[in-house]
Amino acid sequence: MTEQPPGPPSGNTPQPPPGGQPVPPPGGYPPPPPPGGYPPPPAGGYPPPTAGYPPPPPAGYGPPPGYAQAPGQAVPQLPQEAYTPWVTRAVAWLIDYLPYLVLVGIGYGIEMATQETACVTDSSEYNLGEFCATGNSTLGLVAFNLCLLIGLGYLLWNYGYRQGTTGSSIGKSIMKFKVVSEKTGQPIGFGLSIVRQLAHVVDAIICYIGYLFPLWDAKRQTLADKIMTTVCLPL
Repeated sequence: MTEQPPGPPSGNTPQPPPGGQPVPPPGGYPPPPPPGGYPPPPAGGYPPPTAGYPPPPPAGYGPPPGYAQAPGQAVPQLPQEAYTPWVTRAVAWLIDYLPYLVLVGIGYGIEMATQETACVTDSSEYNLGEFCATGNSTLGLVAFNLCLLIGLGYLLWNYGYRQGTTGSSIGKSIMKFKVVSEKTGQPIGFGLSIVRQLAHVVDAIICYIGYLFPLWDAKRQTLADKIMTTVCLPL
């Protein structure tokens, strides 16, 4: 006797409608939309950016309110009082040069203290007497030149390395301000810091008037600052 294949299980299991269409959900109605009649928000809880508008800028800090940011410059346009005053800069200059002047003074003092006097007696028929001449000794010349070299090395370190890498020489650190580039807002480096010091020659060409520019200039810059595009800002 041939076995018959098992039939469908008994019960109320709905049969698929003719044509292979999917079975509608119970009740014959689709699920209701979310409350309010609006589609659900996308993942993340924020709508995608609208076409034609750039994305919002990242969080951060811009220039102070009311100050314009000049194109291509990291230092914004500031009022004159925001820059380092001329008197503060002058005091810092004196502090920076004080060690150099002390070293040169020590060398000069040794040179003067060790001078030698040589006398020659005239033994000719005219008998004009004794002639004496005073000159620097070898020790004095060596001491003076050594102190001069040490002083120049100090200036290179102070204005080149220290100011170039940190923005402040010894005097500027004591007076609490720094030299930075207008373009980057950062210290200008060893080489440019030395060039900036040499550019002060321009300040001295016309009766040192370039050194007085910070008294009336909008950014309190000397001519050397304008050439090197640097500004002095408080720490």
